[in-house]
Amino acid sequence: MPWREQSTMSRKQEFVVLAQQEGVNFAELCRRYGISRPTGYALVRRYREQGAAGLAERSRRPHTMPTRTAPAMEAAVLAVRDAHPSWGGRKLKRRLEDLAEVAVPAASTCTAILRRHDRLDPAAAAQHTAWQRFEHPAPNDLWQLDFKGHRPLTQGRCHPLSAFDDHSRFALGLVACADEQDATVRTALTALFRRYGLPARILTDNGPPWGNPHPTQRLTAFSFWLIRLGIDVLHGRPFHPQTQGKVERFHRTLMAELLRTTPLVDLGQAQRCFDRWRDSYNLERPHHALDLATPAARYAPSPRPFPDPLPPLEYGPDDAVRTVHGGGQIAFRGRDWFVTQALRGEPVAVRPTATDGVFAVVYCHYHLATLDLHAHTIRPTHRPDGAEEERAQV
Repeated sequence: MPWREQSTMSRKQEFVVLAQQEGVNFAELCRRYGISRPTGYALVRRYREQGAAGLAERSRRPHTMPTRTAPAMEAAVLAVRDAHPSWGGRKLKRRLEDLAEVAVPAASTCTAILRRHDRLDPAAAAQHTAWQRFEHPAPNDLWQLDFKGHRPLTQGRCHPLSAFDDHSRFALGLVACADEQDATVRTALTALFRRYGLPARILTDNGPPWGNPHPTQRLTAFSFWLIRLGIDVLHGRPFHPQTQGKVERFHRTLMAELLRTTPLVDLGQAQRCFDRWRDSYNLERPHHALDLATPAARYAPSPRPFPDPLPPLEYGPDDAVRTVHGGGQIAFRGRDWFVTQALRGEPVAVRPTATDGVFAVVYCHYHLATLDLHAHTIRPTHRPDGAEEERAQV
């Protein structure tokens, strides 16, 4: 049993003095002072050899630690951690393995090194939770787009635009934009399409420029531009950011590793910072959801090239082609029918169906609405939201 907290040193001195009295019952004395006989004998011996100084508390740390990590390896772990302050033991281990052909300690040892050097924040570690993960089976099956709010510059603000591949977690682009307007996003996305090709689908939220919160007019001019390129457009459910869980998680990492610690001066300097961080994220940072592979190791460009210029729209010989007027209407059979304001100035086709008096209104290959001459109605095509994508967490 340990010594009681109160007057530990004086109790030890008292014990050794009494223990050396003639005729003392040593075992009983040890019991009364709450220590074992070996501890009692050790105290008496140390007192005889060193006096009162021999009774001071001694460290229980071993004199040698043959299994302790070599100082050079500890320094390497700390160096990678200093370069990436948010990385944990598993990421550090994988990165060190990628950098050198030497034995790297276990992830738990890397974590112990961080703890030993006060590099871990217990409060931050407690916030980490397990997620149910889902991913599309191949690169470019689905891209996710979103803005990371806006960040202050020395003068003005920066709007970071993220483009993210669902399968590989590859950051296709991180663009320092001056605003969140349609033209700005098209310019940024066109550059990505030219480099990486076209995805099968793109998932966004319902904010401008890619979405409209109105339930029957969710597609915007930007959405129809993607449709014209042969890309299916999917919007997340309103007020459900978990639909875009991966890009939201990407933004959390971006905030922790860059935005929270790096002041942004202007758009040019911000873009240079974004480019350096994105290279590290794609090429160096091991990703837990990828079995600690890097996103670049899982990504491949799309075989579908960006069509430049876009070919003209062509409709069938039985289609009645109409131009969408400024108010969003088309003229057909002696009256105006509202389609969408997002296609102002664009040609659409009014196509006969198998039902007499019922027509499909089509833009490119996309079914916009059903026009019924008998009922004098036009019904927009129901757009399913991204509820099925809400499995795509992180």
